[in-house]
Amino acid sequence: MSLLGIDIGTTGCKTALFSHQGETLATTYTEYDAQSAKPGWAELDSLYIWGMIKASIREVVSRTPADPVQAISISSLGEAVVPVSSDHRILGPSILNFDVRGEEYLADLHETLKDEHLYQINGNTLGNHYSLTKLIWIKEHQPDLYEQAHKFLHWSGFVSFMLGADPMIDYSLANRTLLFDLDKEDWSDELLNHARLDRDKLPAAVPSGSVIGKISPHIAVDLGLTPDTVIVAGPHDQCANAVGCGVIDAGGAVFGMGTYVCITPVFTERRSPDIMVEKGINTEHHAVPGRYVSFLYNQGGSIVKWFRDTYAAAEHQQAAATGQDIYATLFSEIPADPSNIVVLPHFQTTGPPDFISDSSGVMAGIRLETTRGDILKGIIEGITYYLREVVDSLPPTGIKITHYRAAGGGSQSDVWVQTCADILGTPITRPKITEAGALGAAIMSGVGSGAFKSHEEGVQAMVKMEQTFEPDFKKHERYNCWYEKYRQLWPLMQAYLRDLVSETR
Repeated sequence: MSLLGIDIGTTGCKTALFSHQGETLATTYTEYDAQSAKPGWAELDSLYIWGMIKASIREVVSRTPADPVQAISISSLGEAVVPVSSDHRILGPSILNFDVRGEEYLADLHETLKDEHLYQINGNTLGNHYSLTKLIWIKEHQPDLYEQAHKFLHWSGFVSFMLGADPMIDYSLANRTLLFDLDKEDWSDELLNHARLDRDKLPAAVPSGSVIGKISPHIAVDLGLTPDTVIVAGPHDQCANAVGCGVIDAGGAVFGMGTYVCITPVFTERRSPDIMVEKGINTEHHAVPGRYVSFLYNQGGSIVKWFRDTYAAAEHQQAAATGQDIYATLFSEIPADPSNIVVLPHFQTTGPPDFISDSSGVMAGIRLETTRGDILKGIIEGITYYLREVVDSLPPTGIKITHYRAAGGGSQSDVWVQTCADILGTPITRPKITEAGALGAAIMSGVGSGAFKSHEEGVQAMVKMEQTFEPDFKKHERYNCWYEKYRQLWPLMQAYLRDLVSETR
C-alpha cells in the first residue's frame, strides 16, 4: 500500500506516491502561471488546474500498479479560495493573495477591528493578502457568484471535495482567512460580523489529519484508484513542509525555498499580542496538535523564476525540451564570494513585518562588468537578508530557532542553501526528499488513515536527512557588512519608491 501526497502551490503542483518507509515510488510536477485580467489582479484558473491535478494523479497511480493507494492528503497555498456548488461544479477562478482586490476595505476594517484584538482572536493582523478581503470583494462586486456559491474552499479542501470528501478545511488553512478563532478552533462570529460574511459559505473546520471522506466511485475509476481510498484533511503548505522535514517540535524551523521563501519556526505557547503585533509575527496552528507556527517570508522564489524567464528564457525552453534543469546552469554561474549587488526584494507584496505592497524591487551596484551570475547571487542574498532581519527581531517574542531544515525546489541547489547558511551564520540540514510538502501531506495521510500511530512515528519512518551545510564564518563576517548596507536601502528609498509606484497605478 502507498500514501499519496499532493502539494498545490501558487506556481506549480507536486504529486507523489510514497511507501510507508518514505521511498518515493512515483512523482510528477506541473507548473502553471497566474492569470491577470486587469493590472494588479492575480488568479488561478480553477477548472484548468483541477484538470491538471487529475492528470497528475492518474499518471503517478498508473506507474505503481503494485502499490495501491491507501490514503490521500493535500497541502496547499494558504489564502486563495475556489467557489463551488453543492453538486461539485466549479463556479469561478481563485483569487491569489497578492491580488490587489480587497484593498479598498482595509481602512474601514481598521476602524472597527484593531490589530491587537484581531490578533487575540485569530493570531494575525489585518492585511489584504488574506481571504477575508477577497471574499468581501466577491460579495460586493460579484453578488450573483457569492449567492450561487455553496462553499468557498481553499485549494486543499477544494481538491478533496472534488475527489469525494465532505467540504472541510483544516485549522492551519482556516487561520489564513482571518475569520478563524485560534483558541476556540471554529469560525469567529465576531469576525464574520465585522466582515459581513456568512458562516454557511465556509466549510466546517477540522484538525489536520482528520478523515474527511473516501474517493467517489466514478473519480476512482477515472484516476485508477480503489473506492476504499481514504481522503485526509491536509494542512497549509508551509505546515506540510515542516512535517515533511521532520520539524514538528519547538525549536525547529523550516527554511522553505519555493515560490515563497519562508522560515517556519515551531513553538508551543501563544505569545503576548502586543509584542507579536509590534514585530509583525503571526501565530497559527501547526499540522501537529498542540504546536503553533509563524511564517516569516517573502516571494523570493517568484523573483528567481522572474530572473529565469527574463534572463534565460530561450535557454529555459531548450532545457525543458531536453528534460534538463536550467537552474543548474544558472546557479553554476554564481560567484563563490559575496556579491556587491544589493537587492531589495519588493518585487511583489512582502511578508512580515510590514507586508509592503506599495514599493518595487531594486538592484543596486550594477556596473558594465556585472554578470548574470552576479545578479542572481545578489537576488538570493537580498531574499535572505530580508529573512535574517525578521529572524533577528524574534528574541523579544520568546520564539527560539535551534535548527533549520531546508525544503522546496530551491533547496536542491547546494549554492543557494550554502549562501543562506553563510548569511545566517547557522547550519542548515537538507533532507533526502526536498519536496517536503508532498511528503508531509503523505505523512498526514498515513496518520489519518492509521498507517502510523502518531506524527512522530510517521516522521521517523519517512523522513531521512541527506546533508548539513555548515556556515563559512569568514564569509559570514563579510556578509554582515553587506547586510548592514542592505538594511540602509529601504529607509533611503522608501519615499521615492512609493511615489514611483503610485504613479503607475
